[in-house]
Amino acid sequence: MSFHSFVTQFWPSTVDGLTLGSIYALFALGYTMVYGVLKLINFAHSEVFMVGTVAVLGTLNALNIHHPPGGVALVGLILLCAAAAMAASGATAVMLERIAYRPLRRRGSSRLAALISAIGMSFVLQEVFALFVLSNGHPSNPKRDPRAFPSIMGNNTVFHIGPASVTGIDILVIVTGVVMMVALDRLVGTTRLGRGIRSVAQDPETATLMGVNLDRVILATFLIGGVMAGVAATLYGIRYQQTSFNVGQLPGIKAFTAAVLGGIGNLRGALLGGLVIGLLEFYGASIFGTQWQNPVVFIILVVVLLFRPTGILGESLARARA
Repeated sequence: MSFHSFVTQFWPSTVDGLTLGSIYALFALGYTMVYGVLKLINFAHSEVFMVGTVAVLGTLNALNIHHPPGGVALVGLILLCAAAAMAASGATAVMLERIAYRPLRRRGSSRLAALISAIGMSFVLQEVFALFVLSNGHPSNPKRDPRAFPSIMGNNTVFHIGPASVTGIDILVIVTGVVMMVALDRLVGTTRLGRGIRSVAQDPETATLMGVNLDRVILATFLIGGVMAGVAATLYGIRYQQTSFNVGQLPGIKAFTAAVLGGIGNLRGALLGGLVIGLLEFYGASIFGTQWQNPVVFIILVVVLLFRPTGILGESLARARA
């Protein structure tokens, strides 16, 4: 334990924590949206994120990008990668809803059955991508190590905060995370679709009697969560330049922890929880050592579930307001 290390690494840890925490926050929105509407945890959401990182890598490979472009070309490339990741992740989320959840919901199956179905789809997607997508053409010998992305932004320092260097990537990740969170909050709080989502989250039977198309709202909820995971995957790929068939496992657990910490079912809680988890992860590493970077997050999850299972904010999606 070294508090001196914490003091000396405070600003670098803060910058890294806010950057990674913004990705966790976007990732956590998928858990929060689905839980808010269906009251179940979509444990296949980590694979939705994984598909997004693969889409980013595929886009860069298809364009044969090896060096950072400049100016308008860089902006266009980032937007193209984001569009590919959002489309791939959104389509995967919709596929999960249609295959793994809707048939069970129509049969009146228990939430436990849906949970088991989600875990099964998680393993299926991992193995399919390990064997046929990320195996370099050798299904019998899948590539299980992270694959390097080309650095499309470089690591140019924009400004310094104490000893910490804030790069363009850090600014992009944090600003994009906040903007997407605000946009989603306004969508749920002010639009017709948002009212439908909130009504189904509050009382699906009454919402159906009032003319709300339950299947359409649930499908839109999965799609929105998948799109947000695609944005998170784009930022993760740009920032950390890697993917693998199980790239979403650990970030997925941490994003779930962020959703629980902020108040699962609460959109603003997902943002708050993601930033807090990102900061505590790096603060814990600076105090206790890097070997404690991951355990700190799981200790937080246990403590929150023991003493405040509703999370910091604890307000449900059904009570979201403009």
